[in-house]
Amino acid sequence: MTTSDEVLEVAKRSRGAAIGLAKLTRAAKDRALHAMADALIDATGSVLEANADDLQRGRDTGMASGMLDRLALDESRVAAMADGLRQVASLPDPVGEVIRGSTLPNGLQLKQVRVPLGVVGIIYEARPNVTVDAAGLCIKSGNAVLLRGSSSARSSNAALVQVLAKAGTRAGLPDNAVQLVPGVDHESTKHLMRARGHVDVLIPRGGAGLIRSVVEESTVPVIETGVGNCHVYVDADADLDMAEAIALNAKVQRPSVCNAAETLLVHRAVADVFLPRVLAALQKEGVTIHGDATAAAHADDVVPVTDDDWAAEYNSLDLAVGVVDSVDDAIAHIRRWGSGHTEAIVTSSLPTSQAFILGLDSAAVMVNASTRFTDGEQFGFGAEIGISTQKLHARGPMGLPELTSTTWVVHGDGQIRS
Repeated sequence: MTTSDEVLEVAKRSRGAAIGLAKLTRAAKDRALHAMADALIDATGSVLEANADDLQRGRDTGMASGMLDRLALDESRVAAMADGLRQVASLPDPVGEVIRGSTLPNGLQLKQVRVPLGVVGIIYEARPNVTVDAAGLCIKSGNAVLLRGSSSARSSNAALVQVLAKAGTRAGLPDNAVQLVPGVDHESTKHLMRARGHVDVLIPRGGAGLIRSVVEESTVPVIETGVGNCHVYVDADADLDMAEAIALNAKVQRPSVCNAAETLLVHRAVADVFLPRVLAALQKEGVTIHGDATAAAHADDVVPVTDDDWAAEYNSLDLAVGVVDSVDDAIAHIRRWGSGHTEAIVTSSLPTSQAFILGLDSAAVMVNASTRFTDGEQFGFGAEIGISTQKLHARGPMGLPELTSTTWVVHGDGQIRS
C-alpha cells in the first residue's frame, strides 16, 4: 500500500468515527477523557522511554535547545497533560449550544446550533503535549482527530496515541476516534493536505515554514495559527517595577513558546532610567540583547540589532530591544514587524492603553500583564488546539467552541413558501 493509500485509509476511518462521535452525550465524552487521563498516568514510564529515544535523536542531529525543550517530557509534564484532559472534561460541552434563535412572522422557529466540525487534522512540530491536548479537545467537541506530528517526536507521539486510543475505545468512543497519520516524511503530510472530502479542516502548529506550507499547499480548509513575534512596550507612564517584572516574565519564564516576548520597546522618556536596570536583569537570566544604539549605550555585550532580529521568533534567550518616541511609534513598529500574535503595554494611562489596543491588529493585547497569558489553559479553556492569528472563524487561543461549526434547525407546522 502506498503512503497516499495509507493516509486516505486513516482519513476514511476517521470519517466513520466522526459520525459516531457527533452523537455522543457529554457524559460519554467526559468518561472517555477521564479514562484517557488515567491511562496516561499509568503509562508514564513507557511514554518517557519513547520520549528519551526522540531526545537522543534530536541531540544527535543538533536540534536547537529551544526545540529540545519543547520536545522533552518528564513526569510532571505527563501529569500536566493528564490534568489537561480532566480540565477539558470539566468544561461545558459546546455541541448543541444554541447560538441564536427567533420565530419568524410565518411561525417558523429558527435555531442556530453548534455542531462538530467532523474530522480535524493537526499538523505540528516537536510538541508531544499537542498530541494529548488536540485529542482531548477534539473528543470533547465531538470531532475525530488525525494527528501528524513531526518525525522528531515520532516515538513519543506513537506511544501517546496508542495509550489515548486504547483507553478511549475501552471507555466507549468509536474506533479510530484518535489516530496517528502514517509516515514520517513530507509525503504523508502532503497527502493529508490533499484529503479534501475526508478531512474537514487542518490546523498547523509550528514555525513559519510549516504554517506557510500548509496554508499554501492544502486543498483542505485551514485554520491558520501564527508564529509568535510578541512585543512588550514600556510607556512613558509605566510603573517601572511592574514593567521590569513583566518584561522578565514574558522573555525568560519559558522562552521556547510562541507567547514569549521577542521584542522589548521602551519609550524614550524612561529609557535612561529603565534600560540599565531591565537589561542588567535580563542579562543576569542569560538573555542575549540585540539592541539599537540607545540600548547598547546602557549595557555591555549588546549585539547590534538588525531587521532580521526585529522580525525574529527566537524561541530562545534572545531579545530585540529598541527605543521609541511615542506609543504611535511603538504601534508602527509592531505593525511592521509583528506576527499578529500577542502584544503587551505597560502604562498607567488609560488613553494610551486604548490607543495601543485600537492601533494594533493582533489576536491578543495585554495591558499591564505578561504576553505569557495568551494560552488556552490560562484563559480558562482547558487545553488549546492552537492560537489562531487569522480573522475568519477563530482568533486567539482556540478552545472547544472554535472546534465547532453550526447548523440551522428550523421547526415548522406545515408552512410552505408562496
